Amino acid sequence: MTTDQVQLPAIRVQGLEKSFKDLPVLRGVDFDVARGSIFALLGSNGAGKTTVVKILSTLLEADAGTAGVNGFDVATQAADVRESISLTGQFAAVDEILSGRENLVLVARLRHVADPGRIADDLLERFSLTDAAARKVSTYSGGMRRRLDIAMSLIGDPPVIFLDEPTTGLDPQARLEVWQAVEELAEHGTTVLLTTQYLEEAEQLADRIAILHEGRIIVNGTLAELEQLLPPATVEYVEKRPTLEDVFLAVVGADGKDGDAGNDAVPARKSRGQR
Repeated sequence: MTTDQVQLPAIRVQGLEKSFKDLPVLRGVDFDVARGSIFALLGSNGAGKTTVVKILSTLLEADAGTAGVNGFDVATQAADVRESISLTGQFAAVDEILSGRENLVLVARLRHVADPGRIADDLLERFSLTDAAARKVSTYSGGMRRRLDIAMSLIGDPPVIFLDEPTTGLDPQARLEVWQAVEELAEHGTTVLLTTQYLEEAEQLADRIAILHEGRIIVNGTLAELEQLLPPATVEYVEKRPTLEDVFLAVVGADGKDGDAGNDAVPARKSRGQR
């Protein structure tokens, strides 16, 4: 990578437009993603989040505007972009007949990575899947499959990873497992672009959050910056009832073991900006 590429944002999007027949989906989207950060693209269903990811991963051509990933233009340097990224879609792309380790070894061989067995073992340990390495993926829970899917996407050490609604359909415990895996990606220096429709997910994970609405980015900033858009808070005494997720995690435990339902509350997770 050249010095100029290192100095550029990991992802740069300017004036991106895309329509499907007479339906405009993207109407001039602009944002940058800093290297080694988690950027959440938040929006409701149909807002255009997946369309943005498809354009950035060279699966779809934009009608107008420019986009660059890892210093490469997605339109004119598509091969270089594909070598720089990994894409994890909304559903885990794992082979259920194979074991977890066999899935990883297979992908490592397809990508011509040296010593695929060692790579597989390292990733199994990193994502806390070593004990289940020899089991068929058909026996894995939803969270384990998602973690394996993300682990597979890391083979070859891509500097940029796209996670398109990675926790869709997962239960609260599995979602927490995936959140931990995503946080570890950024800690290892990987740039993550995360699309989600879950407000709490963006709040917990992202360094910066952009809201995509009707084809445009309407706000973009850190959680603290976005909170400044609201009127000043007033102090009131409110009796806070536990959420259903609090009850669930208190009963089963965040690690899947029996929790202590007698506790008054479950400790709240801190967002990345509060750590």
